[in-house]
Amino acid sequence: MPSLNIAPASADDYRRIAERRLPRALFDYIDGAAGAEISLADNAGDFARLKLKQRVMRDVSALDTSTSLFGEAMAMPLALAPIGMGGMMRKRAEVQAVRAADAIGIPFCLSTVAICSLEEVAKAAKRPFWFQLYMLKDRGAVSELLKRAKAVGVRTLLFTVDLAVVGARYRDIRNGLSGGGGAYGRLRAGLVDSLLHPQWLMDVGIGGKPHVFGNISPYVPEATTPADFRQWVDSQIDPGVTWRDIEWLRKEWDGNLVIKGVLTPEDAGAAINAGADGVIVSNHGGRQLDGVASGISALPAIADALKGRAKILVDGGVRNGQDVVRAIASGADCALIGRPWIFAIAAQGEDGLKRYLSLVKHDVNVAMALTGTTRMSEIGPDILDRS
Repeated sequence: MPSLNIAPASADDYRRIAERRLPRALFDYIDGAAGAEISLADNAGDFARLKLKQRVMRDVSALDTSTSLFGEAMAMPLALAPIGMGGMMRKRAEVQAVRAADAIGIPFCLSTVAICSLEEVAKAAKRPFWFQLYMLKDRGAVSELLKRAKAVGVRTLLFTVDLAVVGARYRDIRNGLSGGGGAYGRLRAGLVDSLLHPQWLMDVGIGGKPHVFGNISPYVPEATTPADFRQWVDSQIDPGVTWRDIEWLRKEWDGNLVIKGVLTPEDAGAAINAGADGVIVSNHGGRQLDGVASGISALPAIADALKGRAKILVDGGVRNGQDVVRAIASGADCALIGRPWIFAIAAQGEDGLKRYLSLVKHDVNVAMALTGTTRMSEIGPDILDRS
């Protein structure tokens, strides 16, 4: 296993450093997925199996990775996906992440169940950030969260729809994050594991206030531990949500609305018909229904069905700049990364994430140059090798 002092060159490098630094339950929470984790493996594997076509002897002396989405300029077609409990991996991780994203020039999306609140992140942000939300049973809380988001300048809402029930996440069950095992045993194991990771303990366990979930704390005033907040969130998951609720949401939210968690052309079309401005082709990082299609494999059919009617984003398995180019070539307007950015933050904080994003941008440049493209508008299916 590499030293903590190496200069990481890939998402895997940051993952290995994060694994050493984090208590096992927290590492498994961000590294793991549902069931046998088949969809988790397919997410990255299907990207890797998508071959790029090398094209030579073209003038690629002036490369431009920039693009725009929802009226905002972006240094490259990449955004940081929402990560729940991010601030448990590094002190005030969401604040560090928005600063790193702003420095690179890409969007950051804050999770509903983040440790840092909308208001705290807004104080650190230099450009509008995105917000992710679920349809909670408490519609009053949904309305208030939307008002809070709008008040701090959020213009783009990512609304997650693939959480009618929580997936069977075996690692979390084993570690006690999703039930299973005795409460005393879980508490004792957690305390021992924290003591075995002193860097994390000093940074987060003692100094980071990881027991407060900033966005939802006003609605759970009696909560004093992460378990209290998780129990409330689990109790608020509404299995009765339908597209009619999205129509209600559209009346509540007049900003950009992106539906996160579609894998079929039918659901993508229904999202647009309900008033969405875009969709995210996603299987929730493999954390919901194991064995479903990866986002990248489902993307072409959805892009063909929508035919420019809405913006199309994709997540799950994006690890480097080549994957970003593969996503654009397959019909996406933008890709999102989740695990890599939280691993980089957990490993080396804000500076680590800045370095990782710089590496991704360099990879995008390399992939463009060696496929004979110089700007995003030139990237299409013709740069994919189908032979």
